[in-house]
Amino acid sequence: MLAGISAAKSGCETIILEKMNACGRKMRITGKGRCNITNAVNISEFIKNIPGNGKFLYSCFQKFTNEDIIKILKEENLDTKIERGNRVFPVTDNAQSVIDALYKRLKKLNVKVILNAEVTNIILENEKISGVNYNENGKEQKIYADKVILATGGASYKATGSTGDGYNLAKSVGHTVTPLKPRTYTT
Repeated sequence: MLAGISAAKSGCETIILEKMNACGRKMRITGKGRCNITNAVNISEFIKNIPGNGKFLYSCFQKFTNEDIIKILKEENLDTKIERGNRVFPVTDNAQSVIDALYKRLKKLNVKVILNAEVTNIILENEKISGVNYNENGKEQKIYADKVILATGGASYKATGSTGDGYNLAKSVGHTVTPLKPRTYTT
């Protein structure tokens, strides 16, 4: 949803293809249903707490910060609060309110959202991405596009749509996916 907002704000005609029957399924379960939106620490602290080499994300965090997401929600009349550990939650204590605020922003930006639309492959023409094929309620569809953002999540929780299909889509256009394994943390 945030990638769609960003694309639309940059002037692109934007369509979100959502495999599930609603956007934000994973957000609904974060923070025990309250939606742990972000953390109120500075960027350096974010980087320090990313397992592995988090430094490669530094430029991304500079372009879209934790303050930016809070600002988007505030502009959609959703206030946030900071709790223990600098965790940021909506004042409503309800994840659905975050999803609703993001939907409102998508609507204002004329982003089309197609639900129950599973991307089956990314179209390549002359070694250039030119769109996607997708299955919408059992019917094969095609969208041609100058740009495609692949934002599928990982393979963490199938009930939310995070089934890992994004890895195969990324591989199909030449990206390398390292072998997947659960991360173990030591204290």
